[in-house]
Amino acid sequence: MRIAFFGTPEFAVPTLRALAKSDHTLSVFTQPDRPVGRKAILTPPPVKAAALELGLPVYQFERIRSAEGCAAIRALAPDLYAVVAFGQLFSEENLSIPPLGAINVHGSLLPLYRGASPMQQTVIDGQPVAGVSTMKLVKRMDAGDVLLKAETPLGKNETYGELAVRLAELGAELFMRTLDALERGELSPVPQDEEKATYCRMLTRDSGKIDLSAPRQAIHDLIRGTNPWPGAYALLGEEKLKLWRTVLSDAEPPEGLPVGGLFGDAKKGLFLRCRDGALEITEMQAPGGKKLDGKAFLRGKNIAGSVLS
Repeated sequence: MRIAFFGTPEFAVPTLRALAKSDHTLSVFTQPDRPVGRKAILTPPPVKAAALELGLPVYQFERIRSAEGCAAIRALAPDLYAVVAFGQLFSEENLSIPPLGAINVHGSLLPLYRGASPMQQTVIDGQPVAGVSTMKLVKRMDAGDVLLKAETPLGKNETYGELAVRLAELGAELFMRTLDALERGELSPVPQDEEKATYCRMLTRDSGKIDLSAPRQAIHDLIRGTNPWPGAYALLGEEKLKLWRTVLSDAEPPEGLPVGGLFGDAKKGLFLRCRDGALEITEMQAPGGKKLDGKAFLRGKNIAGSVLS
């Protein structure tokens, strides 16, 4: 079978590698190289790097919907699309090309969390279970019939970054199971229940701003769900303090310390007072500084008694 693979970030790489081990003929479409870092070094997306390593042909278009994009796909005459976090919308013309349609790997248990940040939102919402779905790709975002699902427990302190690594592998396994079922003629697409559909927006840098009036579990989940990007933060004066990891704690805040207050010492650790208890800050970062645990941070800068906003 001729398969056109569409993907961009690291999340898509395990599925690409799994397909590369199969007997199918692969061509790879991904986003253009982008400037990265303070020096704006032009950097290929992870899928391109993996594809070149695997000796696969790579095609990059700013808009796959363009006439040039459609022509490039038609020239390859793919039987099927494999789509994993490509990051562009397909046109009706794009979707009309492969006779077997397009299979998409999505990082949630559809119809939950349609949209741009399903894994992050799963963590931010404190869900006990996460998962991936394969679905038929249609023009309307994440609304296609579901083919297969796979779920996994979500650790109480697991971050979005850690979950994404696990779901990338689970998604690759699920895609190959879906492809095998397609070849055997055993797929039974299930329409999504629109009444149960939920949506999530693309995160921005401001999505990590902590609402210090929220319950501690909600603060903890925001910190987990925005690690490694965009990072949860609160203000210490005018300084943006990134909180990368926390754990729920039984520590008793000093009497009179307001919500958002910091307490502790270099031996016991650093704690944040919440409206319903405390969180221990186990990894944090000041602007321009390194990531440190709370104890190490206090040894360099004693901020106990300060109040975040």
